[in-house]
Amino acid sequence: MVRRLISSSRSEIRKMSANDLKTSILASEGRTVLCQNFIGHTLCEGTTNAEVSQAFGADMIFFNGYSMDTSVIQEGLIVEEWNEATETFDTKQYRLKEMKKLINVPLGVYLECGAGDDATTSTAPEKQLIKNDRIASKENLEKAIQEECDFVVLAGNPGTRTSYQTIVEATRQAKAVVGDKMLLFAGKWEDGVFEKVLGDPQVPMSTHKQFVQELIDAGADVICLPMPGCRPGITVEDIRELTTFTHTYKPGTLVMSFLDCSVEGADDDSIRQCTLWSKMTGADIHAIGDAGLSGMSSPEGIYTMSIALKGRRLTFRRLGAGGR
Repeated sequence: MVRRLISSSRSEIRKMSANDLKTSILASEGRTVLCQNFIGHTLCEGTTNAEVSQAFGADMIFFNGYSMDTSVIQEGLIVEEWNEATETFDTKQYRLKEMKKLINVPLGVYLECGAGDDATTSTAPEKQLIKNDRIASKENLEKAIQEECDFVVLAGNPGTRTSYQTIVEATRQAKAVVGDKMLLFAGKWEDGVFEKVLGDPQVPMSTHKQFVQELIDAGADVICLPMPGCRPGITVEDIRELTTFTHTYKPGTLVMSFLDCSVEGADDDSIRQCTLWSKMTGADIHAIGDAGLSGMSSPEGIYTMSIALKGRRLTFRRLGAGGR
């Protein structure tokens, strides 16, 4: 028997299976905060963005741009580790599995499902976004299992020509590889130029529901939707309808509502308003993106989201007792 995630400590979380984690999120009744971190320069010298995210209220964290190639240097995961023998700090690059020594909450990775780079819609047109070490391939999924990822997010960053079909196929293939070893998140909340995001009013609701149904049938445990207030035309009513459809089509399937479009770097009042709209949709998980400054949202934004979702008591509990 597992407790709700928002009240669970490190020792409890580390014992959870993928199904336990899903049950724990469901029991949290729409108050789970998920933070996305891009693996680049850190916001604050001497600490990782994951540690900062956790310190400001994250219940879950996932890494965007995380390379499954262990030879790749990832600046955002370089830490200073105390060496007892020499009584000095050693600089070391951690992998996700090692980050669990520092992070108390579930950790996941974002794997790309895009068809190819599109410089006209990319946030970084000078860079190659689709890379073999960051795509949802069988090899990378097997590595994710070895690194003890708690969940994988399947979607596409802006400028990667991500389509409904590529995400569905990636989800089906991922399920065949990971089985019940980790949770699969899948959906479309960004990269909305090539093909519209879920809930976009320019696409019939029946088409959105068909996509959600295909994702669930392919093995998705969590459907990812855009958060009202951060993308043009996305309303509480439409996301609530898709959330309700997800919950009723296959009971037990979860919904993540995602605050992105760089609104994660907005003022606290805007983040609070979007969070309250998100809660009104019935979503189980409320995610805040990495496009603030230096690969994460503003730390205050995470705290604002947490307070708006679950109040001071449960927020302070996560901050104070999460490491037990």
